[in-house]
Amino acid sequence: MGGIGFFIPIIVFAFVLLTSIIKVLKEYERGVIFTLGRVGKKAAGPGLILLIPVIQVMRKVDMRTLVHDVPTQDVISQDNVSVKVNAVIYYRVVDAVRAVVQVENYMAATSQLAQTTLRSVLGKHDLDEMLQERDKLNKDIQEILDLQTEAWGIKVSNVEIKHVDVDQSMIRAIARQAEAERERRSKVILAEGEYQAAAKLSEAASVLATSPGAMELRYLNSLQDIAGDRTNTIVFPFSMGELAAQLRRP
Repeated sequence: MGGIGFFIPIIVFAFVLLTSIIKVLKEYERGVIFTLGRVGKKAAGPGLILLIPVIQVMRKVDMRTLVHDVPTQDVISQDNVSVKVNAVIYYRVVDAVRAVVQVENYMAATSQLAQTTLRSVLGKHDLDEMLQERDKLNKDIQEILDLQTEAWGIKVSNVEIKHVDVDQSMIRAIARQAEAERERRSKVILAEGEYQAAAKLSEAASVLATSPGAMELRYLNSLQDIAGDRTNTIVFPFSMGELAAQLRRP
């Protein structure tokens, strides 16, 4: 028993030593190795990695696409409307060495940058643009984030605005505005129709004025349309000059 007890600490020490020497990285993982505090140009892995105890230290980095939910942000639009907006961003590490060396915590840094960028970009647009042009806003935010995080070895692949919540009182105001806009459009369409009809009537009058025969045919056509309904009474206009001329005839 005493011999076995003697070997237990040695076995434990050997196990700890082996676990500190032998590292296995999965296909989606990379290892940033520090040798006496200095880092190499490239990350190690995937597969079996052998480290020198005490001298070398390795930090694992996940290279898969990460999904981060941006917390709800209070945004004041360009037209002074207060809204609550949240979004989701998709990003991944493309350079494990820079992600470890250039920033303390690349996940937290990307999250904070996404929040400030979301408020900054949306604050430059009206509420209508937030609701109707989300694709454009998503692209603008993604490009800004990608440019900022490039120095950290981070690639922001996509940004999606999930919700734009507006206060109930503002929703009623927007509804009234939309109703007024629809009424304005209907009046404009009606006015355009009247204008086009007047233009066509003016053209028709010009044609009829140059051809007395066409005017007579149009007059007879109108009488035919009226005669189609028996409830109508046809009154033939007759000028006083023509009546006097008829009376003077022998």
